[in-house]
Parts: sequence; structure tokens; C-alpha cells
Amino acid sequence: MVKAANSRGSAPGTPPRTRILVVGGGYVGMYTALRLQRKLRADEAEVTVISPEPYMTYQPFLPEAAAGSISPRHVVVPLRRVLDRCRIVVGEARSIDHAKRTATITTLATAEEGTGAVEIEYDEIVVAPGSVSRTLPIPGLAEYAIGFKTVEEAIGLRNHVIEQMDIASSTRDPAIRDAALTFVFVGGGYAGVEALAELEDMARYAARYYHNIKPEDMKWVLVEASDRILPEVGPDMGKYTIRELRARNIDLRLETRLESCADRVAVLSDGARFPTRTVVWTAGVKPHPVLAASDLPRNERGRLACTAFLTVAGVEHAWSAGDAAAVPDITAAAPGTECAPNAQHAVRQAKVLADNLIHALRDEVLTEYAHKYVGSVASLGLHKGVAHVYGRKLKGYPAWLMHRVYHLSRVPTFNRKMRVLAEWTLSGLFKREIVSLGSLEHPRAEFELAAGGGPKEPPPPSAPNPPKDSQR
Repeated sequence: MVKAANSRGSAPGTPPRTRILVVGGGYVGMYTALRLQRKLRADEAEVTVISPEPYMTYQPFLPEAAAGSISPRHVVVPLRRVLDRCRIVVGEARSIDHAKRTATITTLATAEEGTGAVEIEYDEIVVAPGSVSRTLPIPGLAEYAIGFKTVEEAIGLRNHVIEQMDIASSTRDPAIRDAALTFVFVGGGYAGVEALAELEDMARYAARYYHNIKPEDMKWVLVEASDRILPEVGPDMGKYTIRELRARNIDLRLETRLESCADRVAVLSDGARFPTRTVVWTAGVKPHPVLAASDLPRNERGRLACTAFLTVAGVEHAWSAGDAAAVPDITAAAPGTECAPNAQHAVRQAKVLADNLIHALRDEVLTEYAHKYVGSVASLGLHKGVAHVYGRKLKGYPAWLMHRVYHLSRVPTFNRKMRVLAEWTLSGLFKREIVSLGSLEHPRAEFELAAGGGPKEPPPPSAPNPPKDSQR
């Protein structure tokens, strides 16, 4: 193992700067680092951000990126541009030894050099790696399913849906055609419902350009293990969403599980079987593996046990928020209630966390995080949505408009806000783009063919580690 050089960066005779390590470049990681670089003096601290990607993904825009309403590059925020006073390390945190104040990471360079993992030393740590998709040991899931958590998955799914329509349009085999036009989504939360609704809307529009495909030829199936969908918007708006989706001929199956998708056949717990070439898995998330590879205290769900000050409980110099943290909700009536792991809390927690970290460095009083959840909004496709905000229930166009206004106000940087607004304006004036760029996933295929070697098969996907929790 190689220990990375980590100079305190202070001139002789001056106090050393505090080394702050931020693990994760998502909502909490980026917003915390952004606030730290704005409010800390250069001689007070040096901030290092470790992120597996050099950008932060604004996940609420992934469904619209998949549907072609927003360009993929406008869904992400480049960390190096925004955090210009921080040190950005593109890599993966593998373990944290807080007793020794070190984090072990791997980067693209460590793989090329063959020197093994690198240790980074720190004085204060912000643990915000987010979450990863929660999968189950379902036959065929690792081989055939696709997630919906990254911009790469969103664009890959868009390309895949259009390619399936191309296959269905050109094949003479009715079985291949039916499988190509059957799309199964597992999970009735935000990701599953919004992704299905936006893509169904896009595919229905695209069908007008195919001479032998009609919208009614396509089968869209939503599988949810519980008895309702979109619990965040309340039961009434959830029921409205069910009616809205079923009115669009979407096969919605509640209290149903995916039992298998081996051999490209989705088998459900209610006995239904759907030959399909598309299974989208959005059935929840679980804590990032780095939490288990640390000596920091966790709760029974694997999240870091935190205080209302956003410090890790019982530990000094460790902070956390967002998906990785179990933060008590001091505004809730019921004792023991935790803040929901969503973007609304994460962005606000990042502000309090950064301020408290600065207060701690300056021996000032810390502030408790207190934010009453104001509600939720969800898009169901172009000009359709549901919302439950400040006790008011909206549906249809007003909810869709509120969804866009809210997320436009929350997407980071003025640059991104203007670009997204411009794209929405242009998409309202011109027709949708229905082009598949699936070849982007294998950019060397044509050159390999020209060079005489023939296109190489992509490597098989690695099987995920099966978690112990249930699909529910």
C-alpha cells in the first residue's frame, strides 16, 4: 500500500492548515465543499473531495434526460469548475480508518501504476458517498436488467428503448417483436414511476414515425411490491397516479414481485410471464459499501448514526449527511423519527454541516439541523404530474409546471439553470428528437471491423453482491 503525500501546505512558523476530506461528490459532498471554499480562508483549511466521477449528477432530471427533454451534459455539474479552490481526486473510497485519520482510495492512476491502494490523511472527514442500487439474487437480474441511478444508465436506457422499436419494426418474427415492445419496470418510487412515464411518453410520440408500430402495440408494465406507488406525494395523489398510468394502458401491478428475468422472460409473483428485452430495476437503494468498511458507528440499516448537529454520534472530527446518514428529525412529533434520505434534506443538511464544521474549527457554537418536510413533486410525462406541497394537492399541468419550476431553482449553478431553461424552451417550440446513439457505448466497434479484427464482444456484466434486505 502506498501512502499519498499530503502536505499541510503551511509556511514555516505558521499554524498548519486543517485537512478536510470530503468523501463523495453528490448533493452533500459538492454543496458542503462549495460552502467550505466560500467561507473558509485559504490559510485555515485545505479541502479534498474524493468522487468516483468528476461531476455531480442532478438525479431528478434523469427521467427528462432519458426522454430527450434535457441534454445529458446539462444534468451533470463539473466538480473541477465549481470547486475551483478544492483538490478533486477522481477515485473510489474503499475504507476509512477514523482512529488513524486515514482513508484508503483507488484511482485510475493506481490501477495503471499497479501500486495498490493509496492512503489519504485527514483531520476532519465528511462522509457523503451517497447510496447504491439495492439488488436481489433474482435469476437473470445481473445479466439482463438495467438500473436508473446514473446519467449513463438514463441515456443507455433511452437508446435501448428506441433500438427495441427499430428491432420490432424490422423483424418478421412476432415473438421477437412482442418481446422488443414489452418494457418492464420494477419499483414504484420516484425513479421507477418518472422513468416509465417519461419514456412511455417519448415512445408513444416516436411511434408516429414508424410505419408498422402503434402506441397500443407496446406493453409497459410497472411492478411494485407494496400496495401503493409514490408514497412521498400522499395516498390521494398516489391513487390519482395509478388512474393516470392505467388510463395510458400501462399495466400496473401492486403487491407483486419480480421472481425471475432469466432467458429474457420476466416472471412475476402473481404468475404473469412477459417475454421482454427490457427490465429496468429501480427497487430502492442501500448504503454505500464504504460505510461497512469503516470504524464509524452505524445503525441497524447500515447508515451512519448521526446527531442533529450532523456529527457522527460518539465520534469527534467526523461528519455526515444525506443518504449515508441517519439524522434525527427534531421537527417530527414522534420521537426517534429520522430525516428522509432525499435531495430536499440533503441540500439543506449540507449547508448546516459546512457551517457547523467551520464553527467547530473556530471554537464556536454548533447549530442543530431542523427542516420540516414541505412536500414532493413528480413528473408523469410531458404536461402531466402530481404534487403535494405545503398540504396542497395538485395534479396535471399545474403539478408538472411546479415540478419544473422547483427543480430549475434547485439545480446547481446559474450556468446549468439557463441551459436547462433554454432546452425546455426549444423543446416546446420544436419536435422531439428520437435518435438512438447506442453505438456510443461501443465507439471502437466500427474501427475494429475496418481493421479486420471484427467487433469485440463487450465484457459480461459483473454480478452484484446480493443484499440481505427484501425487495419491499
